[in-house]
Amino acid sequence: MPTEHFDVLIVGAGLSGVGAACRLQTMCPGKTYAIFEARDAIGGTWDLYRYPGVRADSDMFTLSYPFRPWKGTRTLAAGSAILGYIKETAAESGVERQIRYGHRVVAASWSSAQSRWTVEVAIAGSDETTGYTCGFLFLCCGYYSYHGGYQPQWPGLDRFAGTLIDPQQWPEDLDYRGKRVVVIGSGATAVTLVPAMAQDAAHITMVQRSPSYVVSLPATDPIAVVLRKYLPERAAFRLTRWKNATLGMAFYEFCQRWPDKAKRLIRFGVEHQLPDGYPVDTDFAPRYNPWDQRLCVVPGGDLFKAIKSGRVSIATGRIAAIGSRSVRLESGRELEADIIVSATGLRLLMCGGIRLTVDGEQADPADRFVYRGCLLSGVPNMAICVGYINASWTLRADLTARHVCRLLNHMDRHGYTRSMPRLDPGTAASTRPILDLTSGYVQRASAVLPKQGERPPWRLPQNYMIDLISMRFGKVTRSMSFGKRVPGEDTHSPAGANAAAR
Repeated sequence: MPTEHFDVLIVGAGLSGVGAACRLQTMCPGKTYAIFEARDAIGGTWDLYRYPGVRADSDMFTLSYPFRPWKGTRTLAAGSAILGYIKETAAESGVERQIRYGHRVVAASWSSAQSRWTVEVAIAGSDETTGYTCGFLFLCCGYYSYHGGYQPQWPGLDRFAGTLIDPQQWPEDLDYRGKRVVVIGSGATAVTLVPAMAQDAAHITMVQRSPSYVVSLPATDPIAVVLRKYLPERAAFRLTRWKNATLGMAFYEFCQRWPDKAKRLIRFGVEHQLPDGYPVDTDFAPRYNPWDQRLCVVPGGDLFKAIKSGRVSIATGRIAAIGSRSVRLESGRELEADIIVSATGLRLLMCGGIRLTVDGEQADPADRFVYRGCLLSGVPNMAICVGYINASWTLRADLTARHVCRLLNHMDRHGYTRSMPRLDPGTAASTRPILDLTSGYVQRASAVLPKQGERPPWRLPQNYMIDLISMRFGKVTRSMSFGKRVPGEDTHSPAGANAAAR
């Protein structure tokens, strides 16, 4: 039986969950809430990942919260610094007192008659589950599985006599000094790991089936340094945040409109950081257009410096087999390996794997359309938090939290106990996934991802400026339906008859 009721239940105590709770406290101060965290620590991604060099892959002025200025100097901060920032934010705001660790939400069932969710929670260290209820369910648990990344089954993998490592489950006692390391993958994890491990390993080879776009950013933001020198801290932070968000969106649009020019520009930047005569087109010229997959960012060109030093090499080609102490490519090239790091992508998992039902019927996220990037069609009083594919996660996460707060306040003003996105005509004809990328990890999960439509508010524009106007100032009643719970009666009111939200 349910033991407690909350106005809002937030699932996940990572960057998104803590930010959502902070917004809820300031924008909806009368709401009761709790944060359920499956693990025993705060921080989400930034506590989970412990591999060498783990860091942000977006600039910290946009990855940090807009209400709490980032005070560090690194453009792409270390994971430990980000984790400390999250912990400090939770402590200073009082959010940490609302976190319940070891609470893994396994199922959530919505009742229209009661206008509430009943949530089933597995408590760490117990074989039983506990029930809770809430008026609104806010899922801030990301979109990948915390139980391990994608592991291809290469021929001979079971015969490898060295150490095989999943970056999500990095062993604390791993000693790679003087070892020959092969890192398989060419995404953000690989380009972070390789230069960090190269400082102590005998040699590192990054094996990639095909190249990725790699862009270098300054290790520190020179404009931010100048602004901090002459302006108050908060003003300098806001200007830098807007500058970085604007430049990021402008570069994305440039890549979308003029992909050939973008390719040449990126190649020019890479070529000038590699040794003379390096085969740039073999290892750093992808077959796809920029931003068809997420770009990899390296601070201060550290990957290119490691290649120049001779400590790192790139091997482009498919893996034919794994030997007892080697990796053999289809080209016949044999790479000696004491350690293999399998940085081969995430396993996507929507809604934290929670079983959702609405009035007794299963509500599979894959069968739903995403409204303004955060609500699911046909699912009342629930929001999900998904970041941008072309910019910092927090830019969209914070917009989502603010939109949810606006929605809750609108419902309170009008006495509504439930709200739900209402599909517009023609929306269901679309089959585009919410993450519109050609990356392998996205394609493997396309069947489990919610879909987006062709037009707003069902399309994700991947543009912070457009979303800012829509989610902060647009009507929360657009394409929405609202209802009131009346004893013995189930009423439903169309949003079109309601006044605009503030």
